[in-house]
Amino acid sequence: MQASIHNGLRSGSLRGLAFKQARCKHTVVAASAKQSVIREIHEQLSAKKRSAVEVTQQYLDAIAKTDSTVCSYITVDGEQALAQARAVDARIAAGETLGPLAGVPLAIKDNICTSGTRTTAGSQILRDYVPTFDATAVSRLRGAGAVFLGKTNMDEFGMGSSTENSSYKPTRNPWDAERVPGGSSGGSAAAVAAHECAAALGSDTGGSIRQPAHFCGIVGLKPTYGRVSRYGLISYASSLDCIGPMAHTVEDAALLLGGIAGGDSHDATSSGRPAVDYAAGLASGLAAGGSRPLAGKRIGLVAQTMGEGVAPAIDAAVRAAARHLESLGATVEEVSLPTFGQGLPAYYVLALSEASSNLSRYDGVRYGARSPAAADLAALFSGSRGEGLGGEVKRRILMGTYALSAGYYDAYYKRAQQVRTLVQQEMVAALGAGRCDALLSPVAPSAAYRLGEKSSDPLAMYKGDLMTVNVNLAGLPALVLPTGFVPASAEGGVELPIGLQLVGRAFDEAGLLGLGYAYEQTAGVPARTAPLAAVA
Repeated sequence: MQASIHNGLRSGSLRGLAFKQARCKHTVVAASAKQSVIREIHEQLSAKKRSAVEVTQQYLDAIAKTDSTVCSYITVDGEQALAQARAVDARIAAGETLGPLAGVPLAIKDNICTSGTRTTAGSQILRDYVPTFDATAVSRLRGAGAVFLGKTNMDEFGMGSSTENSSYKPTRNPWDAERVPGGSSGGSAAAVAAHECAAALGSDTGGSIRQPAHFCGIVGLKPTYGRVSRYGLISYASSLDCIGPMAHTVEDAALLLGGIAGGDSHDATSSGRPAVDYAAGLASGLAAGGSRPLAGKRIGLVAQTMGEGVAPAIDAAVRAAARHLESLGATVEEVSLPTFGQGLPAYYVLALSEASSNLSRYDGVRYGARSPAAADLAALFSGSRGEGLGGEVKRRILMGTYALSAGYYDAYYKRAQQVRTLVQQEMVAALGAGRCDALLSPVAPSAAYRLGEKSSDPLAMYKGDLMTVNVNLAGLPALVLPTGFVPASAEGGVELPIGLQLVGRAFDEAGLLGLGYAYEQTAGVPARTAPLAAVA
């Protein structure tokens, strides 16, 4: 039976509670800056040093110990996870050679459909929805033998940057329980950082994989639009949404991407380009380059993302990363993208317009929970939506509907599409032949902020997406990985992680991951564990 973890934090769980590192009876694999958790699990299972059931049970124990504080999950399905693990053990006992994802316990964001497991998209209007099918990404992982621990918390329908907009509970950052994990994939990011799963799937419409990865000190990859099928992803903005991996290391992200990438007949926007083994050659490529593995690479530091408005520790960390990339042989030069600042308002017009269309299906008749008190059809529509949708979702639907309305379409939606074209052309040109192989920037202007700090100021929350939304508008891949920490002295005694963002050429995830891997393996970023993580 599924164990549903919702209805907020348990009564009184925060009163007088000293947030100390949770400890488990078993040791969950802990990632250093250079160690692939997925690879280690695979090697241990292949050598029969551990069973898949043992590995899975350890993560379930971790969830039981820590998730009442971190609140990463909406639904945990321990019985399903152990059944999947037993199936993997049976295959090993039969002498089968398994792929790298077999027996690896994963978390799935709750807007990605999982057959037989409740999928709510963080919304009350879908509180009873149990899909009868898998999203293509989930189906491919299931076929690869992965183990699904449960569904992670998120901002309702992906609309938010802090996971405070979940209709079930806010997720807390494993580095400081008084801070947000980012959003909307905050549950997946927190689950990885808290060692409540080996890796996770998230979705990214305007930074929802990358900003939580930055806030929680993990690796997050937004693939090229079309690289991963969107079939079975509950839509927010269909021309922007992407499914991608969230993990401890670049190699883990590469392995997980390899398991979900590829064309799909169910998704007309997916690319027919064949998927590759994104993890193959990462280590050998780095070794072959000697002391200058990035020789010949050109990296552009986006001028519009640095300086004023960016926290000094963030600015300093990204500039230090640029210097390290230079020490590896890369040429790093500042590049200007004049339309960069216009991307944020264009993004919100387009995303909210698409959301207005996509969410119109939740009316209590076609989809979603139905209001029990409705006396007529109009009352049914208004009641079902009024009771089932949260405030931020309603706000965005109203703004999107306004932008699409007669008399305003040309002024808002059409103009935003024109700006999108300019942003895309400019970024693609910057990454063109003979120019940059990748673009470098911060992920957000600050490290993780406190719970409630921006929830009453939507515009301040929206501005935090400035450095990520243009990547979605352009449809390009982007990788976030840890680059350091904000000193405890700057954040009231709490040390918080910092990530950097690398943006690559369309469908060059392999090159982007290789660049990130070279940085990760040589930068010497301290391999610290979040204080709330479930590591003995």
